[in-house]
Amino acid sequence: MTTAPRVGVFALQGDVREHLRVLTGLGAVAVPVRRPEELLAVDGLVLPGGESTTMAKLAVTFELMEPLQKRVAEGMPAYGSCAGMILLADRIEDGTVDQPTIGGLDVVVRRNAFGRQVDSFEADLDFARLDGEPVHAVFIRAPWVESTGDQVEVLARVSGGPADGRVVAVLGGDSHHLLATSFHPELTGDPRVHELFLKIVREQA
Repeated sequence: MTTAPRVGVFALQGDVREHLRVLTGLGAVAVPVRRPEELLAVDGLVLPGGESTTMAKLAVTFELMEPLQKRVAEGMPAYGSCAGMILLADRIEDGTVDQPTIGGLDVVVRRNAFGRQVDSFEADLDFARLDGEPVHAVFIRAPWVESTGDQVEVLARVSGGPADGRVVAVLGGDSHHLLATSFHPELTGDPRVHELFLKIVREQA
């Protein structure tokens, strides 16, 4: 791809502006996505943190769920942070009854795994595929990955504390085009996770 990648951010609910700002700062053409025709015009998509059940319901209401499932199944790169990780998961623990997902990521994700809002925390993580110092991660009512399929690469785990060893970042999909984190890199000023996603977008293009 010789031109800047055009990356959408699911904009029906969640921390949309923060992702748009990071992506724009990295040279991408970052645009909000609310309608199917907007989805068709992007090279990749970020699914932000928010409330996963609300995001799923809005995607159905705005007729975005099926187009999202189709584009991800066809290989469109997608990055899900926190609630976005839940939306990309093939299976959910502690979800609502019949909670739909976009799917494509062969993982089981547990909603609100770390506890309630008051149990939010920050931690430094060793993150595979990223050079430099550990990633400072912000967890807010975060999920974690209970189990992964054979084709899923674990990128980061929590180290220490009651959640020691829990998986909080993965790369998967048929062509490793799906990235997901339990935490919110858009809140810390460290662009490396987004840089990794843009690298995936360029490679898939």
